[in-house]
Amino acid sequence: MSDKNEGIKIVGDNRQARFLYEILETYEAGIELKGTEVKSIREGKANLRDGYALIRNGEAWLLNVHISPHLTTSQYFNHDPRRTRKLLLHKQEIVKLIGKVEQQGLTLVPLKMYLKRGKVKLSIGLAKGKKLHDKREDLKQRQDKREMERAMKRY
Repeated sequence: MSDKNEGIKIVGDNRQARFLYEILETYEAGIELKGTEVKSIREGKANLRDGYALIRNGEAWLLNVHISPHLTTSQYFNHDPRRTRKLLLHKQEIVKLIGKVEQQGLTLVPLKMYLKRGKVKLSIGLAKGKKLHDKREDLKQRQDKREMERAMKRY
């Protein structure tokens, strides 16, 4: 195991984001969570597919990410699955993101949720929406790559 991947366990992945968006930059952010949310994430019950991030009043927020309620905890102590969660980023990163999101019309999309040294981290990407022809091109490239691998496997 290399030093770079040491102590990292991926618990949620948003594969749809790479198909729908062109990722320009990625940032690592912490998330402000409740105890029952951390327990659910450790069990791998997080869905990033419909999620996105916004910057409001100088703070980054994660919206529409579904973290299932923890099963063995009573309903009184459990959390709302789609609640808005605060992202923990450095002030300089937030200022940089504000400029790019507001001026260039880019979107913040969650890419991966993982555990790093026991803490839940989120990889968010600064993304630009792909047009339909770009998506078709990606599908065509993927199909061509598969066909080449099949041909190489035969010989």
